[in-house]
Amino acid sequence: MARYVYDFAQGGRDMAGLLGGKGSNLAEMTRLGLPVPPGFVITTEACRAFLATGGEPEGMWQEVSEHLTTVETAAGRLLAQPDDPLLLSVRSGARFSMPGMMETILDIGLNDDSVLGLAKVSGSERFAWDSYRRLIQMFGSTVMGVDPALFERAIALLKDLRGAPDDVHLDAADLAQLVETYKNLIHLETGERFPQSPAEQLRRAVLAVFRSWNGERARLYRRREHIPDDLGTAVTVQCMVFGNLGPDSGSGVAFTRDPATGRAGLYGDYLPNAQGEDVVAGIRNTVPLAELERLHPHAYAQLCEHMRTLERHYRDLCDIEFTIERGRLWMLQTRVGKRTAEAAFAIAAELADEGLITPDESLARVSGEGLARLMFPRFDAAATGDPLALGLPASPGAAVGAAVFDSAEAVRRGAAGENVVLVRQETTPDDLPGMIAAQAVLTSRGGKTSHAAVVARGMGKVCVCGAEELSVDIEARRFTTPDGTVVEEGTVISVDGSAGAVYPGPVPLVESAVMRFLESGAGEGGSARAVDAVARALARADTVRRLEVRANADTPEDAARARRFGAQGIGLCRTEHMFLGERRKLVEEMILAGTDGARDRALAALLPLQREDFSGILEAMDGLPVTIRLLDPPLHEFLPD
Repeated sequence: MARYVYDFAQGGRDMAGLLGGKGSNLAEMTRLGLPVPPGFVITTEACRAFLATGGEPEGMWQEVSEHLTTVETAAGRLLAQPDDPLLLSVRSGARFSMPGMMETILDIGLNDDSVLGLAKVSGSERFAWDSYRRLIQMFGSTVMGVDPALFERAIALLKDLRGAPDDVHLDAADLAQLVETYKNLIHLETGERFPQSPAEQLRRAVLAVFRSWNGERARLYRRREHIPDDLGTAVTVQCMVFGNLGPDSGSGVAFTRDPATGRAGLYGDYLPNAQGEDVVAGIRNTVPLAELERLHPHAYAQLCEHMRTLERHYRDLCDIEFTIERGRLWMLQTRVGKRTAEAAFAIAAELADEGLITPDESLARVSGEGLARLMFPRFDAAATGDPLALGLPASPGAAVGAAVFDSAEAVRRGAAGENVVLVRQETTPDDLPGMIAAQAVLTSRGGKTSHAAVVARGMGKVCVCGAEELSVDIEARRFTTPDGTVVEEGTVISVDGSAGAVYPGPVPLVESAVMRFLESGAGEGGSARAVDAVARALARADTVRRLEVRANADTPEDAARARRFGAQGIGLCRTEHMFLGERRKLVEEMILAGTDGARDRALAALLPLQREDFSGILEAMDGLPVTIRLLDPPLHEFLPD
């Protein structure tokens, strides 16, 4: 009989196809001896079987029950224990990273009885009720199909009523009231009651994660990233650890190098008194990871050591999620991190310098698509003026477009050929279509590891996050700057993802440093590091390539540029292109000539022009091969329509 469940200690990163990226990497961290909460993985095979038949594969739930017993033994608590409950997280994890595109449910196991036990054993009523309301909100939207906006509206209304700027200012009584509101909302919307059985919660959560593989946003993301539809997702079931227990707790996301620039060092975001989903969702602005050293020096030192271990082990930039529970560090996830094109070239070069990868591996980690992104222009610093707002430089580049305030409008305008900037308080996975349609993303909340930043970097989109001085009014479809400037929907703005700045109107663009290097061999200023990494990759490619690349070039100028870009000749010189533009009139005169003399005069005028073109092309190629195609199209194509 097929096996559908693996304990973390039974897997490794070479099992990503079976255990998914999340599960296989948790297993790998467990093997490395890092502090990982106990758990198990339900395989992608189980998901595929469920999606094919609509039912659980035979024997799967028996395996889940057996592995749950092992986890309960390791934790010293039972899932249905009312006085000190074991709580679980249920997370998706496909073979290839799909950040935020599938479902997660936290705090599985809480009910009306165990929330009281959790409050007593934790010593914090607020923490217990906050955890319970999170479970009901996630379960209600993900498993029971309630519109997430209804939950958000309920908590926003309560915050307004209490004068609370964010959810951490709601007390235990407020959160207990919110739990009842949420439960009534679920019953009103679905006709069902929120399930009080922890076993039922777990079962339904697992199946909901399976179903989320075929959710609309997951399918859209797979199409964009060229991920096959038949892989399925694994499900990771893991003991909960809590970052929302108080000021000595928190959650964060960290990178072993800057995913925007590739610079070595510890980068990331930390959110005190919060669960991990709060960091990614961007609902509160985070503090830089360096602040953790002041708040929790021991946990920070441990985190730094674990990050060094992971980068040496994976030999690449690592993206890490962690939680600190009352001063104790737990590692919740690692994966090879998404990065910008600039960072990809820089990291590949520096890892080779450090001896972690070979020069050939370094070359294989960059792409022509990435190089093309680095050739795009940037804003002219002399023409930017004062910014409307400053935020975090989450994904570099320069983009100009009309401000729009929801995904549907971005898609509508984008389909009509208009450049747009998607402006949100924070993005969610449901904003993916709008992010694809937009030239840039601007959010007033969230850090460099928020959903907007991670997805934008992966897609090569310009992004500025955490522009907290902006007041974004989604319903009124506008944002307001600190000086009172109001930017309505449709207003053109310019977004600099490299500097984290937003400017009014269209800012002129200038040539990129990489393009300047390719044209002239010169790098400059802060771009010299990226230019050097590109130059090294191209030089290495020249030493190992087996194919020569020839260019299409029809003019001496094109031929000279092709040589500067490294072309080994001209594969096609199209003669007919020499007769376009201002020369087309001479061709028309030749075709329409009424006498032999008139035709001869037109040809005589064309002859020196074509000779000059061929002479310039051959001179630029300097002995390299040139393939010339003689006049090819029918003559009527040179005549007016």
